[in-house]
Amino acid sequence: MKDTWVSAAAGRRNGGSPERIGDVVSAGEGEHGGGASAVGGPPGHLSEPARSTASRAGGSAGVRLMLEDGRSFTGEAFGVRGETFGEVVFATGMTGYQETLTDPSYHRQIVVMTAPHIGNTGVNDDDNESEKIHVAGFVVRDPSRIASSWRAQRTLDDELVAAGVVGVSGIDTRALTRHLRERGAMRCGIGSAAQDPGELLERVRTSPSMVGADLAPQVSTPAPYVVPAATDVPYFRVAALDLGMKRATPNALRALGCEVHVLPARSSGDALLELAPDGVFLSNGPGDPAAADYAVQAVRRVLDAGVPVFGICFGNQVLARALGFETYKLTYGHRGVNQPVADIATGRIMVTSHNHGFAVRAPRDGVTQTPYGRVEVSHVALNDGVVEGLACLDVPAFSVQFHPEAAPGPHDAHGLFERFRDLMAARR
Repeated sequence: MKDTWVSAAAGRRNGGSPERIGDVVSAGEGEHGGGASAVGGPPGHLSEPARSTASRAGGSAGVRLMLEDGRSFTGEAFGVRGETFGEVVFATGMTGYQETLTDPSYHRQIVVMTAPHIGNTGVNDDDNESEKIHVAGFVVRDPSRIASSWRAQRTLDDELVAAGVVGVSGIDTRALTRHLRERGAMRCGIGSAAQDPGELLERVRTSPSMVGADLAPQVSTPAPYVVPAATDVPYFRVAALDLGMKRATPNALRALGCEVHVLPARSSGDALLELAPDGVFLSNGPGDPAAADYAVQAVRRVLDAGVPVFGICFGNQVLARALGFETYKLTYGHRGVNQPVADIATGRIMVTSHNHGFAVRAPRDGVTQTPYGRVEVSHVALNDGVVEGLACLDVPAFSVQFHPEAAPGPHDAHGLFERFRDLMAARR
């Protein structure tokens, strides 16, 4: 892999080699390219493997991925050829790319898959977690040219093209991931390698930041709807605040006999309570929780009413802020299906699915007094000690930063939905 520097002002190439990010091994300059530089300092069974019919404009025509700090990578077009901007983040895990693409929490983010081979199981109509792909861009090392799975209905490339998603393949995602681990998630752009890299860098640096971004209303349902219980008679009524909710979450609740009333992100606390719910669920979602004061105020109204609350991911952060805790942006976040978390009370270790770039700042030891009584940290991440859950001791509320519904990922934490059910039953 050859590294070069380019002046952001004039786009002039100067020979030289910037600091290397580890011992990067390139797959070669031909089909898999991957040069890096720095700038400015029924489920559709297919009897035969599905082959891409997308117009992948490109072959060897270059696509540039430009990072906010000036480093760039060149590869090939994947999905549609075009230009896109967002926060670049990496997701760990060998599987689950379809659920990742359709997770609303990835809104306005360019996702890098750390697994090198992506797309081999294709895409089907059953595994989407929302009605569309939400990522701003998609980055892979080696996309599969065929989809070989009895569940596959389309290739990943065709799906990206149909959704208008800009992507890049053939870059060394190991080098990119290590760069993000060392320097943090940052703004990024994908565009043609033929354009002036200095101009692309300038556009990246003027694109919106994730800090202060209020994104939940952009991906929330525009109108209320109901997910019926899977039982003949619903046992509980749950009001779910949709901050960017995945489909697997209400499905997990309905399986426990809950009738789930889903409300838009900006719904007030009174709107939630008008449903006379047995409990209120706070969903996952994108953006900075500090910008979602409307949700914080709604949750405080629910806490005042004594209605049980369960929050996950973004909902965990909203509950934390309602209790008086602060949130902050992680350096590179937790994203993927293989994140170990410890339950402090039991000592149990769970492998969990994560997707968050912000976290809660709370004392990990002991009990904290809040306007709603005593609160303690219930879960912590084993990789970095980040707070991963809160438990209220004087009001019926708890939350976790990870995804107990998985989709994708392991089901180690699925019992948290049963805990919510039991909490609602106890408050009747």
